[in-house]
Amino acid sequence: MEFKTVKIDKPEDMNIIIGQSHFIKTVEDVREAMVGAVPGIKFGLAFCEASGPCLVRRTGTDPELERIAVMNAEKVGCGHSFILVLGNAFPVNVLKRLQAVDEIVGIFCATANPVSVLVAEENGSRALLGVFDGLMPKGVEKEEDIKKRKEFLRKIGYKE
Repeated sequence: MEFKTVKIDKPEDMNIIIGQSHFIKTVEDVREAMVGAVPGIKFGLAFCEASGPCLVRRTGTDPELERIAVMNAEKVGCGHSFILVLGNAFPVNVLKRLQAVDEIVGIFCATANPVSVLVAEENGSRALLGVFDGLMPKGVEKEEDIKKRKEFLRKIGYKE
């Protein structure tokens, strides 16, 4: 067995969601969930089929975001994994809808941080073991940091 890390290539401020699913129907059901979650959402989805023709299945509402999702799915290459690239939405806007999709087994990350995927490869198959999401903590927030966090959430409309 061989372990590898695969860097996800995306623009710095772009959000992605990486997860695992179990059925080709994922592609259509995730599309419906995304379109229903945020009117006018821009996204690209790539799903790595794990049997039969073993294709990277794809959909989206934005060709460039779909291209980014497919490019990264090809690099990761783990059966039943998916990569969802978000344009004009944040993970918090769509996660509950995604978690309600029957085929989705789990979500590894939902982030705009730099991401690398840890995979194991053996006998022509790959397993997605986890992700490296951002950086390690540099300390514990102080009162000033708490104040800034609370102000930020209210400024962007997530808290009143």
